[in-house]
Amino acid sequence: MSIVEGVRRKVLGLVVPLYLRWRNRRGSGAVDFTRILPEPALVPLRRTGIDPVPELAEQREREPVAELPAAYGIRAWLVTGYEESKAVLAAADAFSNDFTHLVGRLGITAEQDPGGLGFADPPDHTRLRKFLTPEFTVRRLRRLAPRIEAIVQGQLDVMEKTVAEGGHADLARDFALPIPSLAICELLGIRYEDRGDFERLSTARFDLLGGFTGSFGAMSESVGYLMDVVAKERRDPGEGLLGMLLREHGDEIDDREAAGIADGLLTGGLETTTSMLALGGLVVMRDEALRASLLSDDAAPDKLVEELLRIITPVQVAFPRFARVETTVGGKTILPGDVVVCSLSAADRDPRIGDGLDRVDLDRTVPPHLAFGYGIHRCVGAELARMELRTAYPALVRRFPRIRPAVPESELPFRELSFVYGVDALPVELD
Repeated sequence: MSIVEGVRRKVLGLVVPLYLRWRNRRGSGAVDFTRILPEPALVPLRRTGIDPVPELAEQREREPVAELPAAYGIRAWLVTGYEESKAVLAAADAFSNDFTHLVGRLGITAEQDPGGLGFADPPDHTRLRKFLTPEFTVRRLRRLAPRIEAIVQGQLDVMEKTVAEGGHADLARDFALPIPSLAICELLGIRYEDRGDFERLSTARFDLLGGFTGSFGAMSESVGYLMDVVAKERRDPGEGLLGMLLREHGDEIDDREAAGIADGLLTGGLETTTSMLALGGLVVMRDEALRASLLSDDAAPDKLVEELLRIITPVQVAFPRFARVETTVGGKTILPGDVVVCSLSAADRDPRIGDGLDRVDLDRTVPPHLAFGYGIHRCVGAELARMELRTAYPALVRRFPRIRPAVPESELPFRELSFVYGVDALPVELD
């Protein structure tokens, strides 16, 4: 990098955050990053229906680790290969997740730090995760199975009743959103009556069209709401996960940390599973053979869930990693301070790990997908999500074996630019 280029990046790195904070103070609204960020940085967030745009595959085949055009004086890399993404996500010693690396950049302030596992490095990450891991083992989660089954059947009843009364069933509104929302409330011990606020904030935080400041503003608002919940739980611990954490580890966790943990579970377990239920339902509705397998093969739900997670990979990019030391990934030299973004949706379709990865195949054998991440920051709630999906898909097909979309797929309102890909409405016909 030339001296001139180095100076230019430093100037941009100083001036742009000041400008963004000035806009925020003036109430000028969210910054439209679609006009400011270089297009290669937006490609991993674009899709055509279920599938990533072809440009992403082309980038992966051409250069699985590629330097992005500089923005705001930040040197950034896009990783699209499977093995290269695993290498970055596994290297917690070489890369940091600490949120403080973002403070001062893109108009983001320290007050917008949501805390929680996803934005922490060891030893803080290790300390917080040890409190949660025992509660998310398959054995512990089995106690939730009857409740999840009841939640799923209840939402199928809602869809049936809506149609019987002359209304229109919507798989996103009536099925995909309420199931994980109710399940996570059940797990944490949060009143379901309060779901409206955190459902709204969960969607807003992942939407790039609202700008980074809008996204992180939604995070801080969510944590503020949960701080009140934590304060109440500390006074009178309930039977949910929050109450358990405060009852058993209250002296080791302050209110801000507890709110950060709850925020990560609430939003990480809501928006992602909502997207999987809706988009996975769309894939199932497309394919009569998949529906038949769900009805006739007891092993099909497990296989289908893993294939759908790999095909859809709703979390399109992993949280940015910040290089601590000079390291090499895919033959490229990453320098301290560089930002590295892994495209999980591209990595999970990398043809170097298998053939025909753009279609669902229940009999394929390929390396494990990265839909839940990898390494120490792999999603702690992965088994809960799997439980919900394995319960919901077969139940949907058993109740409505001829369910189909009520509008052409081209007319569905897919998210245009969102870190968690999804669809905002999915009207269906049940008969």
